[in-house]
Amino acid sequence: MQPFTTLTSVAAPLRMINVDTDMIIPKDYLKTIKRTGLGRGLFAEISRKSDGTPDPNFPLNQPAYQNAAILVAGDNFGCGSSREHAPWALLDRGIRCVISTSFADIFYQNCFKNGILPVKVTAEQLEELMRHAERGANATLTVDLPSQTIQGADGEPVHFDIDQGLKHCLVNGLDEIGMTMQKAPSVAAHETRLNESRPWI
Repeated sequence: MQPFTTLTSVAAPLRMINVDTDMIIPKDYLKTIKRTGLGRGLFAEISRKSDGTPDPNFPLNQPAYQNAAILVAGDNFGCGSSREHAPWALLDRGIRCVISTSFADIFYQNCFKNGILPVKVTAEQLEELMRHAERGANATLTVDLPSQTIQGADGEPVHFDIDQGLKHCLVNGLDEIGMTMQKAPSVAAHETRLNESRPWI
């Protein structure tokens, strides 16, 4: 998993609350277990017009946000079903950080397992960051995970809280398998001692 330390990018605004995982990646795209290629289905049902063409009013369809790696979204992002395809689709589209006031628990945990940083801020902070993101190509933010801050081109940095265990994993690029592999020497030593003391097992 790719580590997350500091990210500087244009931030795209998504002024929608209760964006569920079906909005993030519709069910039509769940036929694969591959983590690649899902970016084309990201927000497919809310980013396109009835004839299937891109809606120019949807932020990620606008030229200013084509390379956005940060998404500033409304409250309760990632609610609904627990599909892990949702963070896969965000990551495949290049989104490495989502900022909101709250996230659905399973989606929140799935983000960390896939190298995405979900940042929780207050309603006042979100509004400030949303207004900043709505500047278009000038909406650059720097998200610094080690210092737990978000900095825009102007204004004071926004501090955010995060579980230190989750922070450690993301900074070091560790998913659950990676965490287990860190213990490999201890596991091997235990197995050696066990074989010596109880060879019949």
